[in-house]
Amino acid sequence: MKITCNIPKVALIGNPNVGKSVIFSFLTGRHTAVSNYPGTTVEVARGSFNSGGREAMLIDTPGVNSLTPMSEDEEVTRNILINEKNEKIDGVIQVADAKNLRRGLLVSLQLAEMEIPFLLDLNMEDESAALGIGIDKKKLSELLGVEVVGTVAVQKKGLKDLQKPIAPRRRQGPSNNAWRAQRRPDDPDGTPSRQGKYPIYSADIESAIGEIAPLLPPATISRRSMALMLLSGDISLMERLAEKLPPNKVTAIEQARIALSRLHPAGLAYLINKQRLRAVDKLIKKVVVKEKKESRGWAQSFGRLSMHPLWGLFILAGVLFGFYEFVGKFGAQTLVDLMENTLFGNYLNPWATRFFTGLFSFSPFLTDLFVGPYGVITMALTYALAIILPIVTTFFIAFSLIEDSGYLPRLAIMLNKGFRLLGLNGKAVIPMVLGLGCDTMATMTARIMETRKEKIIVTLLLALGVPCSAQLGIILGLLGALPPWATFVWLGVVIGSILLVGFFSAQILTGPPAHFILEIPPIRRPKLGNILTKTLARLEWYLKEVVPLFVLGTLVLFFLDKFSLLPAIQSFASPLVEKVLHLPPSATEAFLIGFLRRDYGATRFFDLFQQGGIDAVQTT
Repeated sequence: MKITCNIPKVALIGNPNVGKSVIFSFLTGRHTAVSNYPGTTVEVARGSFNSGGREAMLIDTPGVNSLTPMSEDEEVTRNILINEKNEKIDGVIQVADAKNLRRGLLVSLQLAEMEIPFLLDLNMEDESAALGIGIDKKKLSELLGVEVVGTVAVQKKGLKDLQKPIAPRRRQGPSNNAWRAQRRPDDPDGTPSRQGKYPIYSADIESAIGEIAPLLPPATISRRSMALMLLSGDISLMERLAEKLPPNKVTAIEQARIALSRLHPAGLAYLINKQRLRAVDKLIKKVVVKEKKESRGWAQSFGRLSMHPLWGLFILAGVLFGFYEFVGKFGAQTLVDLMENTLFGNYLNPWATRFFTGLFSFSPFLTDLFVGPYGVITMALTYALAIILPIVTTFFIAFSLIEDSGYLPRLAIMLNKGFRLLGLNGKAVIPMVLGLGCDTMATMTARIMETRKEKIIVTLLLALGVPCSAQLGIILGLLGALPPWATFVWLGVVIGSILLVGFFSAQILTGPPAHFILEIPPIRRPKLGNILTKTLARLEWYLKEVVPLFVLGTLVLFFLDKFSLLPAIQSFASPLVEKVLHLPPSATEAFLIGFLRRDYGATRFFDLFQQGGIDAVQTT
């Protein structure tokens, strides 16, 4: 995708799980480009959209809780805002959760301090209304001095308001008092200063800002905001500025920070954040009205029970049983039988055999290439489309339902104590569950873990213990036709390997444990449109990325067979395959092709089982 560099650039910023991705997709359509931010593994999406009647570039940044970075994701977002080169940001669309305004306004305050023009979108207004939370958007707009709109992204309500031009923040009028802190005699740290445009910080912090700000070079954000980042201990920004500043200024900045930190043993980052939150709370009292809701619906009850240490296990068992029935029984048996035996077996493969036999009557070699025992159509496409496609389709549907329901974060909370034994916390359940869809995607998602130790452990568990969607679908298909004890044996092996790898990794790798902080969204009824969109997008990935590998694997087997290498390999591996593993010689093909693609090897075992080549014990 080609995006012009001289058009206005707008950053889409917000906390995690506030609906930014839905909004980005609506504003940009399918014309987007995704690439890693330079020097990181964090992906940033870009796309063109209509902003105030003219073309602009929208940059979807990683979710943040603060613009003073504490993680790689937050550092990338901050760097996008302060980049002085071609990525200079002309405005920001900030997406906030309407039912959790405190968390969103904390980011709004930092954007205001940066003096970046922004538009505030209060998303999920339907959920805040259901909780009895009313927000006076007009008053909030007057106090902040920015445009404030409300949306329900999943229903596409109000999203066109985000295409308004982003006006500079208003400097005069009521907005001057938006962030004014209250004086509290019992808390000297809360005493507001009379200095600065944002009088929410104590006098000693304002004094340190006054010392540091004049030493800083011009940038795309205010010197005041950079001074606050440096006081909060932003090492990455200090390293960035050290390349532009003379050593004496770097020393002066560090001395000012150290002098202030001696007055506050609890930490400057904590102190600054505390005073920001006090200002945010004062603002919320002016614009938010919350009505009491007497009754609790089924969603609240289910959400509460799903985190219970006992009842949560029953709910998890029910979810897994639903997966098994939908994917393992309906997908891997009913749909696979319909596709493989009826559609391909009775119609497509016989037609293709007649067609290519007539077309290549002069060359048995070419005929076998397409419709032989290792033919591209009779084996590769039959495996990929008739056997695997129905299984991964049902898996993607089931996984999208769980994603959209809000169950995953609750599962993370319930399993937090268990993951502690592996040197992780409950957040690790997210990449682990995503690994059931795609190990590559899940490995990239492992960056949500805060420490290097946690990221390594999660990556090891994904590589050694978690089957991807294609493998899992085939395994569920196999288990659905086996006695119940086979399922318990398989689960025992998988869980045992995960526990062993995680436990020993936690003992070998060193590093402090990370804090477990996770936003809990409400339980929602999944939207059919969202389920279909996610499923189709993942199926597109499957058809583009996986199907070609099935064709490649079939070609490998085809040429090994034609050049009489496959029998030689089977003979060589016979002692291990037949005498040690007690499998038939044909199983060698599955192991061989499994080196190329694990799910292709699993598919071959699935095919052997259906043909009666291996029994229940051998399959397990």
